[in-house]
Amino acid sequence: MPAVRFLDLSVSQPQRAELLAAVERVLAHGKLIIGPEVEELEGKLAARVGRRFAVGVGSGTDALYLALRAADIGPGDEVITTSMSWIATANAIALVGATPVFADVREDLNIDPASAAGLITNKTRAILPVHNQGKPCAMDELVEICRQRKLLLIEDCAQAFDAEYKGRKVGAFGDLACLSMNPMKVLAALGEAGMVFTDSVEWRDKLHALRYNGTLNREDCHWPSHNGRLDTIQAAMLLCRLDQLDACLARRRQIAEIYSRGLVDLTGQLEIPREEQHPPAEPGAQTGGTHRGSRDVYYTYTIRTARRDELMRHLEDHGIESRVRHPILMPCHTAYRDAARGSWTRAERWVKEILCLPVHEKLTDEQAHYVVRCVREFFDGARKVKR
Repeated sequence: MPAVRFLDLSVSQPQRAELLAAVERVLAHGKLIIGPEVEELEGKLAARVGRRFAVGVGSGTDALYLALRAADIGPGDEVITTSMSWIATANAIALVGATPVFADVREDLNIDPASAAGLITNKTRAILPVHNQGKPCAMDELVEICRQRKLLLIEDCAQAFDAEYKGRKVGAFGDLACLSMNPMKVLAALGEAGMVFTDSVEWRDKLHALRYNGTLNREDCHWPSHNGRLDTIQAAMLLCRLDQLDACLARRRQIAEIYSRGLVDLTGQLEIPREEQHPPAEPGAQTGGTHRGSRDVYYTYTIRTARRDELMRHLEDHGIESRVRHPILMPCHTAYRDAARGSWTRAERWVKEILCLPVHEKLTDEQAHYVVRCVREFFDGARKVKR
């Protein structure tokens, strides 16, 4: 087993006991489908994000697919999204019959609004940005583009729950916003789980139907759909995990700070994540938070270096797991590459340089400093690292 694991999904006490107690409560009341814990979780997450409604669904992919269905996006429509994300984003667009169009990325590896704007046609119905690796997109620019061009904005918040842009939570900007809560995410179920956020009563009600095979009152089918419900047991366990979320995110940020402090002077050889700061709000403006900067939740700590593969082997030799998240750009997957439309020149270059360091909340300070020492050893070759 490596000295430093990239991710540790094991559950130890006392959280194991809390989770098992939550399951026991669900088994006792027996409401296993859309039980009271689902509604409680929906209410708490909607309040945290700053939306009127949240609708629990079976997975993050369900959230994307059902959000697009609720918005009546389908055959003949185009949806502009980033070129750099997990393939579920493009697949959801394709599964509703629409065409994904792929925009390039900025230095922060998020969608470039200028690239997205240049791809708009008379078939474009929506822009679907992904808050990549826990870092918020440039939402002001995207909101303005969608407002001017009368497009829907649908956020993919799968990797970035509780991240903030100018004091507002991600998920608070779009007409619809989608969340994944699978075990790898910062708010992690013990299986698959997802959520859709909206302020629209109409879309909320349609999502309720679409997640239940398109039925109204669970009887009469109005829109052919599939079973996309959130299990009550998963909701119950997520309520337990939600209580621990602030501590989890604080720990991730502590680990990220150790990395950033230890690696910042390697600029030129290595690019590290940087959190954006924004101008002060106008007098009287409501920011919804205590600061105006972007708040990264560090789903991963993603660095860039032209020597990525060498560095990855060096870390492996020293017992450190690292990962390349989404090594194939979405338009370059076999299913899309022959007909993909868009622009992804920067993404094509940078996808060969990205590397994710372990940043999960179970890392110790000692392990984080060891990662820094090993990375520094690789670049300066000045000293031998001791475990």
